[in-house]
Amino acid sequence: MNAIDPETHRELIDVWTDVRDDPDVWVAILTGAGEKAFCAGADLKKLIPLAFGREVSTAVAREQAAKELGLGGITRGLQIWKPLIAAINGFCLAGGLELALACDLRVAAEHAAFGLTEVRWALIPGAGGTQRLPRAVPLATAMEMILTGEMIDAREAHRIGLVNRVVPAREVMPAALQWAETIMERGPLAVRAAKEAIVRGLGMSLDDGLRLELMLSLTLRGTRDADEGPRAFAEKRRPVFKGH
Repeated sequence: MNAIDPETHRELIDVWTDVRDDPDVWVAILTGAGEKAFCAGADLKKLIPLAFGREVSTAVAREQAAKELGLGGITRGLQIWKPLIAAINGFCLAGGLELALACDLRVAAEHAAFGLTEVRWALIPGAGGTQRLPRAVPLATAMEMILTGEMIDAREAHRIGLVNRVVPAREVMPAALQWAETIMERGPLAVRAAKEAIVRGLGMSLDDGLRLELMLSLTLRGTRDADEGPRAFAEKRRPVFKGH
């Protein structure tokens, strides 16, 4: 079920750090091995018990929260402005759904199932689920999913806007790759700035968001890619972007 144990958690943090820092990486796709599951979340037998058996004071909890990168790196504390695509090939549950929610585009197989099931085990979604799901779907729907811990199928996930597309299982990765190839044809610095404006702007007032947008837009104007784009348009050719 591609559950995340401590070793996988650390490896994912390393991989996402490389994605963030490697200038040759413009887009990343996250998927699960096999066809049964994208990810069933944290391994309840290995990862979760590390926090059991000891009381945690409010002060200690705040200290730990300030250091915590979240499940698999991308759910908290690691800002990646490059586009992330989730290719959801089966069960997408608990921390697995939180990983998918931390991605920007989501394509799901027809047999995929989604749920934040933590309350079944006296836990809450602790890797962004209580914050990202209500931002991705209607509040009442998010409340129902989180408070009941029940799952929904791919068709319902698409209806409520949780995923962008639903396709047959064999088409999940091709669909994700098609998105990646399209994004790779765009100006990479502009794509990253647009993502940053959207994500950071969600937590701002409209006026502050507009100022952020303008700042990012003005910054882009001094790049070589910003010269190449309009020139290619005028010359009626495909632009060749370099990411600088």
